[in-house]
Parts: sequence; structure tokens; C-alpha cells
Amino acid sequence: MKTLRVGLLGLGQIGAGFYSLLASKRDFFRREIGISIDLVKVAVRNKDKKRKKSVPKSLLTENAFEVVRDPSVDVVVELIGGIREAKALIGEALTRGKHVVTANKALLAEAGDEIFDLADRKKRWIFFEASVGGGIPVIKALREGLVANRIESIYSIINGTSNYILTRMTEDKSDFREALREAQEKGYAEADPTLDIEGIDAAHKLAILLRFAFCGNVRFKDIYCEGISRIRSEDIAFAHEFGYRVKLLAIAKASKEGIEARVQPTLLPESHILANVNGAFNAVLIRGDQVGDVLLYGKGAGPAPTASAVMSDLIDIAMREAGRLNEEALPMRAIRRPLKIKNISSILSRYYLRFHVVDRPGVLAKIAQVLGKHRISISDCVQKERSAGNVVPLILLTHGAHERDVRNAIRRIDRLDAVSGHSQVIRIEQ
Repeated sequence: MKTLRVGLLGLGQIGAGFYSLLASKRDFFRREIGISIDLVKVAVRNKDKKRKKSVPKSLLTENAFEVVRDPSVDVVVELIGGIREAKALIGEALTRGKHVVTANKALLAEAGDEIFDLADRKKRWIFFEASVGGGIPVIKALREGLVANRIESIYSIINGTSNYILTRMTEDKSDFREALREAQEKGYAEADPTLDIEGIDAAHKLAILLRFAFCGNVRFKDIYCEGISRIRSEDIAFAHEFGYRVKLLAIAKASKEGIEARVQPTLLPESHILANVNGAFNAVLIRGDQVGDVLLYGKGAGPAPTASAVMSDLIDIAMREAGRLNEEALPMRAIRRPLKIKNISSILSRYYLRFHVVDRPGVLAKIAQVLGKHRISISDCVQKERSAGNVVPLILLTHGAHERDVRNAIRRIDRLDAVSGHSQVIRIEQ
């Protein structure tokens, strides 16, 4: 029987979930798979902290480097998050000849090349299924199940916090602040929700997906990132009038000119399969040249789903160590070439535009004139009830236009004396 000795970094919500899963499934793995996973050391911030799940104090240490330096540890499971400390710990673990399992999407997105190079040089494995989509096996799907395909596009909802907020705004007609407060009360959002609501978390995950979908590396700063903090209840309502829903999407599209890589609020037709992914759930819609569309859907975060993904990586490592899987199927070895990421200004899209305008004759004509000068044509228009002299919303949907033209037009329109405040721009996907 193959025995894998594990050192765990972090016993927060995810770490505790992993500990509970291992305790409940250890006998199953021994009996059904012939693998024994033994936890030998756990790094925590405070050994004396009261925990829901009792952990023997003999396993605990407040010095995380004790875990990675322990000669009895075969695999280090990193669940502390962040970049600087996690990078140092993972680097030392690999240098000391240990395999690594991590859920750290920020670290892999911003320093993945360095870590993968080190793993290659030390001939160690690093697995990270839990870094994208929680319990959804999207990395394995791209790396193994879809290997015969040229990936054409990925449309994904990979941040449960933003999806929960937009769902509440859609179904309960809550405003953004109210929906965010509810997400925080339910534990879906952190006290500081910036990474989630500004799209940064989703962009980190998209950077990892790009690596395996298109077999290359990407600089995180090249991914266009826009969050949902400027979405208002009226945008949700107007989108519904036109037959759309608003979702925060992480999008990747291949073309001859390069790859579109962007995280953004998006209008999707209400019939679109991703428009009906609600609450804190995640979904990844992958289009391959052989299989067509493949949808992966499930719980994208939380202790149990994330622990499930971590455990799958540990089983993978144990089976490779036991010679039951092909060692050449390593997840990072062949991925070296830089990917050409298209600048957001060059993309072609349809747009939802919302203006707050003074209700007087000729305003729509002036706005339409500016749009026309920038090669933007209008497909639909809604101007709400008239209230002479007051500010009212004006909603326009456009035909396909280039991003640079839309941005230039909006700057001109926002300077018109009949326009109040900053205009809203949301891209439309079909």
C-alpha cells in the first residue's frame, strides 16, 4: 500500500475542511484505492485557538517552515493564501524535494512561471485543481479530458461572491450595497470584498485557465479586469427589459490576432445557459473544436468543495508515486511559450450604454450624432417617462463596435451639458 505523508499549511476554513475530509475518508482511500494519506504536521497561526474540529496538539506548529523542512513530509498542502509567504514556503518545499498541492490562485496567476520552473528543475509535482472553480474539476478537464481539442473559447462564472450579489440584485431587486451586505452576512464575501467585486479574483483564475486552454503563459497585468461595483439596480432592470441578465464573466477567445482575455460585467440573453447560473455557484463553458460546448457546473468555493479538489490532487500524486499513472502527464512541463493577449481597445462587441440626461428635445440626437461619428450604430433605444427639465435615464444598445471607438465616444458624450454624471458601459455577449 502506498503511503503519502502530508504536511498542511493553514487550518482556516479550507484547511479545516480538508482535515475533516481526510479524517472521514482515510479508511475509504486505504480500502478502495490502496493509498494511505497520513497527516504528519500542521502549521497554524495559534496552537491554542479553539477549533470546531479537534486536532491533536502534537500535530500543530506555529512555524510553517517546520512543515516544509520536516524530512518525513512527502507532500506540502498550502492553504494559507496570499503571495509572499506562500511563495517562500512553496519554494522551499520544492527545493527540499517535496511535491506541492495548493489552492492559491493569486500566487499561480502572478508568479506561476517561477514556481513551475522550480518544480521542473527539482523534478517535483505541483497540483492546483482547487485554485479554480472550487470542487469543479476544470483543470483536469483541460489538461486531460479535452487534450485532443483546440480550445476556441471559455466563458465562465468563477467568482461566487459576485454571482451571488448579481443574483440577489436580479431576483430580489436589491441594490448593490444591500446585496453585498447580505453576501457578507452569509459568509460569501469578506469584510474587504475588493478582490471579488472588482473582478481580481476571477482574473487570477482566468490566468490559470489560459495556461491550460491555450498552452502558454500570460502576464496577469495583460488580462483586462473590470468588476461589478458600478452595476446599479436600474442596469439590472433595463437589461431584463431587453431580455438580458447581467453576469460577471471571465472570458477567453482565440483568434488569429491573439487571445481576448477579460473579466467584465456582461449582458447575456436570458436563455443563455450561463445566465441561469445563480447564487454562489460557478460554471465554466468551454468550446473545443472536436467536442463543441462542454459545461462544468458546481460549487465554486467553500471548505468541502475545495477540500474535494485538494484531495483529488493528493490521490493523483500518490498514484504517480506508485507508478499507476504516467509521469509524463505533468501539468506544467510543456507550457512555456508566451501567449499574445489582445489589448481590450481592439475587441469588437455589442454594448449596453446608459446615460442620465436632461429631458429636453434634441438630446438623443446629439448623442446619436457623437456615436455616429465614432462608427457606432444604435440597435435599440429606451428613454424613460418624460419629466421636463429633470434628469432621466436613456438606454441604448449598439450593433458591433470596437472598444476604442466606444471609449472615445463616451468621453465626448460625458462632456455634453445635457448629460449628468458618468455613463455606464456594459458589453453584450450572445
